Amino acid sequence: MSGIVGIFNKDGAPVDGGLLQKLTNFMAFRGPHAQSSWQQDQVGLGHAMLRTTFESQHEQQPCSLDGQVWITADARIDDRAALKQRLASHGRREVDAANDVELILHAYHVWGEDCVQHLLGDFAFIIWDQRRQRLFCGRDQFGLKLLYYACAGETIVLSNTLNCVRRHPQVSDRLDDRAIGDFLLFGCNYDLTTTSFADIKRLPAGHVLSITPEVLSVRRYWTLPVPESIRYKHAQDYLDHFQELLQQAVADRLRTDRLTIWLSGGLDSATIAAVTRAHMMEKGQPVKFAGMTVVYEQLIPDDERYFADLVSKKLEIPTQFLVGDHYRLFERYDQPELQRPEPSEEPLLALHADQMRVSAAGGHVVLTGDGGDELLFPSGLAQMLKGMRMWQTLFDAAQYLRTYGRMPPLGLGLRKKLRNWRKRPHPEVDFPGWLDERFASRCQLRARWNEINHMKLPVTHRLRPEAYHRLAMPLWQSVFEYNDASVTLAPLEFRLPFLDLRLVDFALAIPPLPWFVEKGMLRLAMNGILPEKVLRRPKTPLQEDPVVNLLQRPEARWLDEFVPVERLAEYVWRKKIPQLTKKKAELEDPDMHLRPFSLNCWLQNLKSLS
Repeated sequence: MSGIVGIFNKDGAPVDGGLLQKLTNFMAFRGPHAQSSWQQDQVGLGHAMLRTTFESQHEQQPCSLDGQVWITADARIDDRAALKQRLASHGRREVDAANDVELILHAYHVWGEDCVQHLLGDFAFIIWDQRRQRLFCGRDQFGLKLLYYACAGETIVLSNTLNCVRRHPQVSDRLDDRAIGDFLLFGCNYDLTTTSFADIKRLPAGHVLSITPEVLSVRRYWTLPVPESIRYKHAQDYLDHFQELLQQAVADRLRTDRLTIWLSGGLDSATIAAVTRAHMMEKGQPVKFAGMTVVYEQLIPDDERYFADLVSKKLEIPTQFLVGDHYRLFERYDQPELQRPEPSEEPLLALHADQMRVSAAGGHVVLTGDGGDELLFPSGLAQMLKGMRMWQTLFDAAQYLRTYGRMPPLGLGLRKKLRNWRKRPHPEVDFPGWLDERFASRCQLRARWNEINHMKLPVTHRLRPEAYHRLAMPLWQSVFEYNDASVTLAPLEFRLPFLDLRLVDFALAIPPLPWFVEKGMLRLAMNGILPEKVLRRPKTPLQEDPVVNLLQRPEARWLDEFVPVERLAEYVWRKKIPQLTKKKAELEDPDMHLRPFSLNCWLQNLKSLS
């Protein structure tokens, strides 16, 4: 998670080299291995290096191949051999020894702004093209890497670190009230182009940004595909292809010598751990890795330690358990390590910060099973009958019967869906009464509440519409930012094999039955590799909410008595916030009613964030 920054003066004024280096040095917390900058007339680029791949050990940024096109990037490129072959076929020389950032430069020289169409992996980059007098920036398809920018008069400031952009003296601290409204209503900003600051914008995932002295344009270059259907004659071919792609996805993320796997005890993270270990043993790769699991022993019923321990012993992976019982709500919220660039609704940030600290002790890379639930989200016979011919559905149902010895369910989770539908909040009733009326009216928050809660998703994918929408949902933005080094202040790079584009394309192209019923694909792939109890374990969220249980403790009563900072009154009517330390049966949506306090903490610390 290297830090990158760029400054471009559209009026041709020279960049202040001292300021550029100051912004670069600010990001040393996320790029501790080297900080350097480059400038030429009206443009300057800076880089704070975090070396997380073998190739990056001798990498220098900002860099150029010809002295005309310069780049600073936070990037890890996948399928490097295939990309090198395509570049060589277009006459690019010396690509064999190229590191990831040099591969991006080669791709830009060959394909220009279309280079992003040829890149797989996680990346955010800023390129200055001297010949075209153009700044060109790109962000990876799912948006694991971040990129922000601000237009301050004739100056454009860009970085993958929001607080770095804020440190430029021409960027104001004026808040974006619509973004603050989204946080208070939903816990995150649903507008993927804005941030909590009016001057600072976010480049959305799968988009590129092009800037010249005359024009600033943002263009989408990628959307989640709806690939052509794949149908094999033999069922084993599906499993073999899936395993091959998963192994490639993991292998591309193992170009490092030390890492941590967030091992929850569930099937997804256990699979990533098993494939990682198998790859290391096959290649003799000197990678040291360990598991990391957050558990509860007393606060709530929790069996994560039991299942994670089974996986750890089966795979011979040392695993560290971080016990969450003794953390208090909003513990250490005034400490620098917990002061987030934007409001956060997480009352247990201290636990998350310690999880990051322990993970960083094991190296600068973390592998997770995130994305597995979405990628493998099931469809039932009812959905298949809508999207496929009858004979195809019957053929796939017969395969399911042969595999599992029973017929597939007609509509997976139908009863649960009906229960959840009955419990859906009524927008007029559950709209928070503590919002300041003038603020709510000015930002049209009641219309926003209805828009998001009544959002109707189009049936984009005939056979797996829910899986498709879960993979494409805007909430991924907040997930990636939650663990990003610019937010956590921990020099860690998170890698998610289940969101590998090759794997995603395949999973969206094959028949749902029998592969996506009860994660059948993973259970078959891991048969004989993972413990039987883990293979049979259903998807198991936390049995109780730790926050709700902590609200019952006497030490939480101060939350009902907090004194707001003066600025909170612009958004919240303090006296209308309901009591939170009630009995469990009386609590109504504690997450929502804790957000005013979370915002209060953030406003209180706002000046010290930049």
